[in-house]
Amino acid sequence: MLMIKRGGKRAQLTIFIIVAILVIAIVALFFAFPKLRTSVGIEKLETPENFIQTCLKDTIQENVEIISSQGGSLKPSPNVLYQDEEIQYLCYTPQKYQACVVQIPFLEKHIEDEIKNSIKEDVDFCFNSLKENYDNRGYTTNLKKGDVVVELLPQKIVTTINHEFVFSKGENTQRRETFRVVLNNNLYELVAIAQSIMNSEIAIGESFEQFYMELYTNLKVEKDRPFTEDTTIYILTDRNTQDKFKFAFQSWNLG
Repeated sequence: MLMIKRGGKRAQLTIFIIVAILVIAIVALFFAFPKLRTSVGIEKLETPENFIQTCLKDTIQENVEIISSQGGSLKPSPNVLYQDEEIQYLCYTPQKYQACVVQIPFLEKHIEDEIKNSIKEDVDFCFNSLKENYDNRGYTTNLKKGDVVVELLPQKIVTTINHEFVFSKGENTQRRETFRVVLNNNLYELVAIAQSIMNSEIAIGESFEQFYMELYTNLKVEKDRPFTEDTTIYILTDRNTQDKFKFAFQSWNLG
């Protein structure tokens, strides 16, 4: 019986040594191969795309709301002060008894450029932060900055950033050349309706808000003449999303 017990202890000790060797070997593999560590979650790094989306989305949202509330411009001119907001005249004339002149012929393109200009510094900050983030995690990185394109599209605003970001660790090298930040916003449709209203005002001196609300069931159109008969404030609201677009229109300068 004594011999059997000693043999059992030897067997247990042998098993323990084998398990210990296996554990040490697995740990060594984890540190030798970064890809293996990433795949099982020991080293989890946010993707460059998610990093930029998170960094820029709120800033784009805030700037779009400001531009939309001011008639499509960061610094509206000519403008009218309405409820403590400077609102862009889309059609205006300083001459008495004269028809107004369209101030922004290509409104959609103008707004895209305004959004782009408003986020320029934030784009630089976010990409510099992305590079620093990867550098601090032991990656070798290279950032080459390109152009930025903002597009108003149905139901969304897409910001495309053509920056090249290369990051590598060991033999693993990855490259990103295009980043997109998508914002759910129906400004595209609101701007198209604003242009239609402006064309109606220029052609017949009036627009009919009920017509637009019947044509677009999700649309709310408000008109206000707070100061003089020649200045009208329009507020367009998407009832589903609460996205808004405000602008001013001067049908005639009556002096």
